[in-house]
Amino acid sequence: MSPDLSYELLGWPPDGPKLPLDHKRFSYAGKFVMTNTGKAVARDGETIVAAIAFNEDRTDERTLWLRYVTVAHDRRGEGIGPELVSLVRDHAAERGYERVRIAVNNPFAYEALYRAGFAYTGETTGIAELVLEYQSSTASENDPTGAKRERDTYQAGLDEFRDRDLSTEETDFLESRVGSEPPDR
Repeated sequence: MSPDLSYELLGWPPDGPKLPLDHKRFSYAGKFVMTNTGKAVARDGETIVAAIAFNEDRTDERTLWLRYVTVAHDRRGEGIGPELVSLVRDHAAERGYERVRIAVNNPFAYEALYRAGFAYTGETTGIAELVLEYQSSTASENDPTGAKRERDTYQAGLDEFRDRDLSTEETDFLESRVGSEPPDR
């Protein structure tokens, strides 16, 4: 990771800033020009390399939803996304949110969010995204039942993806995780 990498929360909903991102470098770039969502970014020097848009749940003021997380295509796999998610998650707790949730649509995002302390809830959205929620504590190494439950929950989410039409990279990734422990948080 670059020594110049910095993480910054830019604003909370409903008064988030517009964040024009290059659609060639970032997925979901168009979603970051809306001002009704909060925003946070990771920068390498002056250059944005990742961004998150988030807002409060419409029906539960105690829940914050991470709506869009994007990392520049050339910076994926460096751990920038989970680090940025952790920043927003921690600030959300300071603001009194009891839950932080995100819906993911691919196994790579699923794995990255597990690294940031999120776990599969067993729920999916109407568009087949898996709902993950931040878990403030993980299973203790001294609690084999808790560790097994965490592994089973992690694998259940991966199983949801296995039944889908996936890219070769996604299929290979899922095959490499069969029976594995959840990633370190």
